[in-house]
Amino acid sequence: MIRRTSIVIAMLAAAALFGARASGREAQVARESLATLPHVLDDWRGREAAPLRGDVVAQLGVDDYIHRTYVAPERPPVSLYAGYYESQRQGDTIHSPQNCLPGAGWRPVSSSILTIEAGGRQVPVNHYVIQKGLDRQVVLYWYQGRGRVIANEFHNKALLMWDAATLRRTNGGLVRIISPHAETADATPGALAFAKALIPRLERLMP
Repeated sequence: MIRRTSIVIAMLAAAALFGARASGREAQVARESLATLPHVLDDWRGREAAPLRGDVVAQLGVDDYIHRTYVAPERPPVSLYAGYYESQRQGDTIHSPQNCLPGAGWRPVSSSILTIEAGGRQVPVNHYVIQKGLDRQVVLYWYQGRGRVIANEFHNKALLMWDAATLRRTNGGLVRIISPHAETADATPGALAFAKALIPRLERLMP
């Protein structure tokens, strides 16, 4: 009985300590602005896309973002959005594309998680094919920050709580790539090639 009580007390103390650290002051991380991402990534050439409306940025709650279009020879163009959050403690959390895209009228046709080699490591990315009317698009997205690339939303949230307590950091971001999907040309290989070039270059921007 005494041993069981001691275990319970130890668990409660650990939980209290974990909660105190998770709610403490956020550790500051040095980083470069997303705007410094090169406009040339391997064979891809980028240009700025239309900036997001102010109300959209406010709804997203991001501290930094980029919105660009990249093109490469013999590849469908890709639209890149990356949004970064310095902290996710105060209610500003990442909005999953799974919620945003259906709201814009797109419905998922297929979904999977693909693993690609980027920067010398294997990383997972979400792969969706979406459709609105006769138009189809390929969507890749993932969560990046605190030294990780994660596809699963719930895994990312669990690690967010863990890192808040152990690292005192909740910084991170969402990266989304969209490419038009033609009947005669699958946009997936091009989108994956762009993701492979992109991920290592985001490490200093989403540390």
